[in-house]
Amino acid sequence: MEPLELVQKVVVVLVCLYTSRKMFRYIWSFVDVEKDPLIVLVTGAAGQIGYALIPMIAGGQMLGSNQPVIIHMLDIEPAAEILKGVKMELLDGAFPLLKGVIATTDVIEACQGVDIAIMLGGFPHRKGDNKDLIFKNVGIYKAQASALEQHADPNCKVLVVAHPANTNALILKKFAPLIPDENITSLTRLDHNRALNQISEALNVHVGDVRNVIIWGNHSSNLYPDANHATVDMGAGHKPVRELISDYQWLNTEFITNVQHRGEAIIKARRLSSSFSTASAACDHMRDWILGTPKGTWVSMGVHSDGSYGIQPGLIYSFPVICEKGEWSIVQGLKIDEFAKEKMDAVERALVEEKTVAYSCLH
Repeated sequence: MEPLELVQKVVVVLVCLYTSRKMFRYIWSFVDVEKDPLIVLVTGAAGQIGYALIPMIAGGQMLGSNQPVIIHMLDIEPAAEILKGVKMELLDGAFPLLKGVIATTDVIEACQGVDIAIMLGGFPHRKGDNKDLIFKNVGIYKAQASALEQHADPNCKVLVVAHPANTNALILKKFAPLIPDENITSLTRLDHNRALNQISEALNVHVGDVRNVIIWGNHSSNLYPDANHATVDMGAGHKPVRELISDYQWLNTEFITNVQHRGEAIIKARRLSSSFSTASAACDHMRDWILGTPKGTWVSMGVHSDGSYGIQPGLIYSFPVICEKGEWSIVQGLKIDEFAKEKMDAVERALVEEKTVAYSCLH
């Protein structure tokens, strides 16, 4: 820091000592004080989603344009050379917010001091029964959970993306009991964003004018996208989607299946999975969790159930949540009709079955 700059800041502090606390905050807001960097871990970083996500983090899309970051990238040994290439590209990006990069195949090195963990890594998802996938992911998440608990920041926030995300998050929670339950979440924001898009296309409005859809349950082919409480900004106020879309049959059938099977449609068209939109959704999830949701808006997150809406306590289940000061809370008091309750309960049963399979693997 230059001597003149130091003097200026000292003068500001002295002036503020003679003013109210409110005035102090107002004056200090004009002083450019760089934040300490946050350490962000990305597992499975050599994969397609990691390749899309990492530059978003470095560019400020996840944590804001004034938050420096250090990125830790972890992947398995066979992907070490690819990981090296990703690091080279990241450094070549010359991101001003990027204060350091570690690319490693060592889970302990990767977890050192981590503030935020984005868990992309897992056994590849293939069509068919989830039981074999869950079995193989138990070993992966057991090791990563242990390393996070021992070496990450005690208040580390975790987002699990790898399929099946809710159950992988449950496994991680089981093997990292010292990490607070509320700090382990799973990704359903991709489905939330897809639901917003379906409504915006149906009404021919901008997607940014649609809010408060809900994804109940998990990221799977039986998730329940709920538009019953969604609204659209019509310029003169928000109107319920149920009033704007008179075709209730579409909302209860095609809308739901479009969201449920959007990933399959993308794979069919692109011949690859939806990497970019998944990465973008992960950024949305963490940004809203840490920086807060806009007033009057909720988002969908897979979180630790407290029994709200009759969902079994302890499950990782997607609810509508609002976020403030780094904490989420489930939106309460929403009216749930019989159709919605049946859908919500069906997803709950599927998650309970996955939990039973996962816990049987532990023994």
